[in-house]
Amino acid sequence: MQTLESEEREAVMQIVTSWMLEGIEEGRQEGEVEILLRLLRRRFGEVAIQLEERISQLSIMQLENLAEVLLDFEDERDLYEIHKCLLHINICPMRT
Repeated sequence: MQTLESEEREAVMQIVTSWMLEGIEEGRQEGEVEILLRLLRRRFGEVAIQLEERISQLSIMQLENLAEVLLDFEDERDLYEIHKCLLHINICPMRT
């Protein structure tokens, strides 16, 4: 009887830990999206809603890569090229 309770507690703890890790990862992704959008707005002004939506769907790695290449953007044409890329394919040809 005691062993069953212990196994049940272990299973519950694994589920709770999994949910916590998912929540942490989701929060990190949302934070990176917000920072990246703020940087884009500061550099180029208004950001197209389609671009915002696509950026919000990127993985953390893709967001980090986009943040790095943002530093190399010279003008809005660079942003437009990234926008086209994000709208038409899942993984942009960004530095890894």
